[in-house]
Amino acid sequence: MRRSDREITSFNEVVNVLYRANTIRLGLFGGEYPYVIHLSYGFETSNGCIALYIHGAKEGLKHDLLVRNNRVCVETDIFHRYVEVSGSVTVEYESVIGFGIAETVVGAEAIHGLALLLTHCGYSAFEYDDKSALDAVKVMKITLTQFTGKRRFVNDGALAGSTGIEPAT
Repeated sequence: MRRSDREITSFNEVVNVLYRANTIRLGLFGGEYPYVIHLSYGFETSNGCIALYIHGAKEGLKHDLLVRNNRVCVETDIFHRYVEVSGSVTVEYESVIGFGIAETVVGAEAIHGLALLLTHCGYSAFEYDDKSALDAVKVMKITLTQFTGKRRFVNDGALAGSTGIEPAT
């Protein structure tokens, strides 16, 4: 990372950004050009690893590309605001980027993934029929093998304090 002073090095802080962000951008190998889509997600952590869960139609370009190559890039960010600094304009933000492997999950793991997704989207109490849901959608798990975070705050910390983290120095 070119600006190591902005790097988020704490695993818990990376997870905190994932918790507060609301969508991911999923980058796939698309042949002649990369293919990027935005998705809702759920996630869990275990022993320093991050697993993201996504869902969607059972067929389509995303699935065709993943069959050819299931290595993916994931990005999420939280835009806080634009701010003037030393005669220029910059942005205060937090972001996470990761690389991993996507795989289709079925049965109990797919139901678990849907529950994580609904919880992250604010619908943990939403009731649905597991069988009907799994008949309608495909659930995928993305296991991140590498990830990093980055942030920039330029003010005195008032904005950073409102997000529960401190600005990078």
